[in-house]
Order: sequence, then structure tokens, then C-alpha cells
Amino acid sequence: MKVGNRSWVLAALVVALFGVQNTVKAEAVTVQGSGATFPAPIYAKWIAAYNAKQTDAKVDYQPIGSGGGIKGITDRTVQFGGSDAPMSDEQLKAAPAKILHIPTVSGAVVMSYNLKGVDNLKLDGNAVAGIYLGKITKWNDPILTALNPGVTLPDKDIIVAHRSDGSGTTWIFTNYLSKVSETWKKEAGNATSVKWPTGIGGKGNDGVSQVVQNTEGGIGYVEQAYAEKGKLAFATQINKAGKAVRASIDGIVQAAKHSADQVPEDMRLSITDAAGDESYPICGFTYLLIYDDLSYLKDAKQAGELLKYIDWCVHDGQEMAKDLNYARLPAEMQKKVEEKLAKVVCDGKAVLSK
Repeated sequence: MKVGNRSWVLAALVVALFGVQNTVKAEAVTVQGSGATFPAPIYAKWIAAYNAKQTDAKVDYQPIGSGGGIKGITDRTVQFGGSDAPMSDEQLKAAPAKILHIPTVSGAVVMSYNLKGVDNLKLDGNAVAGIYLGKITKWNDPILTALNPGVTLPDKDIIVAHRSDGSGTTWIFTNYLSKVSETWKKEAGNATSVKWPTGIGGKGNDGVSQVVQNTEGGIGYVEQAYAEKGKLAFATQINKAGKAVRASIDGIVQAAKHSADQVPEDMRLSITDAAGDESYPICGFTYLLIYDDLSYLKDAKQAGELLKYIDWCVHDGQEMAKDLNYARLPAEMQKKVEEKLAKVVCDGKAVLSK
């Protein structure tokens, strides 16, 4: 082979090898999550924005319900789970290692309804519990008419809709019912899935919204963003202070403010049926669930990209919360999240470095 040809071949090999290295570097690490449908609208917006500016990672989230998110992170089939329901002590003990609760935003659960001619229904805890216990079955029941003076409520059956899947929205809703009704607390209780005394099941917030939307006389509990998206009417709730309050960001913030003087160390916090004139009574935080030691991933880069994404959510992503009717993290909780993320390790080393 001539020297000139040899030089040309060597140069070609260098270019080829350089191209292969660049291709390897260009391959994005996949970070997979699944779980709660409650935060799915904002998670979809976050992921679209985050992926658009990333070359090293591709984040994906499947909204399958909080029960699925808890199972996925416990079984380690996803890198992060999503749940509106804080994991129970029993669930945490069943996990192969320590799981952290990382709150992202908080949101309202509203009582959506389909009732022609009724634009501003008012409900209180007693009425909602009575409907879901199957004890209030007609829209013109005296309990409901007393709450809605001047409103003509029809002599029509109430068609109750509830979640059919394991759901953090259900956890928030039944947590509220368990606080306002001793009967509910004893007969059904507070969980991601309960034995419903009455009603029709729908999968996900979308499923319950569709049942209500397609059923005259229907009522169902859904995250506010889903009611807004489906153009569903939803009730004004009478809170613990006896005040009629519409679901709003300010109402959620007030509920959080009045629920705890100090955020608990593990950040598992209930803010339903909170004190305060302006507190909206049916609301809660939603969480990302991750392990505090990511060595099991056997991929330091994937661990790093997971933590970078979550860190982005609790900082830059908060700016997007308001547009979708979610409340951003309180400063005290955001600081605790930063402390938790700083202690997450992989192979003995802190994953997140700033």
C-alpha cells in the first residue's frame, strides 16, 4: 500500500472512530416513571419542556394511578413512582430499601357534577359523605336543598362516580371523608382503594370525568385540572370554618398553611379539612417516590439524570404550576426537598452536585 493511501485509510479510521464515540455520547439515558393521574397534566408539561432542552436524558411518565406508581417503585420496574397518597408504614417496610417522598406540587380535588340549570352547587362534608355512603340518593334531598337556598334542585337520582383503580386522588378524597364523617371512617376508611358503598367506577381522573360528563345527574371527585379540561361544573365546598370556598391556588396554600406548623421530616403531610376561613377542604400534595440509594440502578449516569430532572421540577418547573391550577411548593417544603436530594447516593457518592 502506498504511503498516501495508508494515510487516507488512517484518517478515515480516525473519523469513523470519532463518529462512533459521538454516537455513543449522543445516546440519551431513559428515565422512566409511572403513577398518579392527579398531577399528569403538569407532569406532561414539565416533561415536554425538560426533554426539549436535554440531549443526555429522555424522561417519560405513564399516568396509571398512584397504586401503580407505588408498585412500580417497590418492584423497581421504574426509576421513580408518582403518588398522591403517602406510602403507609407497611408499604415502606415492604420496599427493598428506603424510599423518599419528594413533594412536587399540591392541587385541589373537586366535586364535579352534571345537572342542567344548576350553575353553583354548594356542598359540605356531611352532604358529600351522605352521597357516597348511598344515604342521599336524590338531588332534591332536604340536606342538599338546605345547602342551596334559592336553587331548584331536580327530583332526579344522583349517579355516583368513583375511581376503579388504586388512586391517590381517592386517598385524598377518602382522607377528607374520614375527617368529616365518623360513619365513613368506620365503614369505608381512608386508602387508595376502598369498598365503595355505591357508584360507578372509572379508571383514572379522566375515567371519572367521562362518567360524570356522560351521565345527567352524575357526580364524581376529580383533580381540578380534569374538571377544567372537560368543562365540567364543580361544587363550591363549605369548609371546616363554615365558609363557602371555591377551589383555587390560594385556597390550597391556606390549607397547607393551617395544616402543620412544621413540615414533617418524611414530608408525608395531610392538608384536607384544614382550619382557616379561606382553606379549600379537599386538596393534597402529590409526590415523586425514589430510593435514597440509587446504587441498584448500576448506572451512575441514569441516577444523575433522574436527580437532575427532579431538582428541575422542584425549582424551574414550579413556574408552570399556576397555569394548570396547581399550587407551588411552600418555601419550607422546598428547602427540605433540597436537603433530601443532596443526600441521595449512588455507589457511596452524592448523586447531585451543584
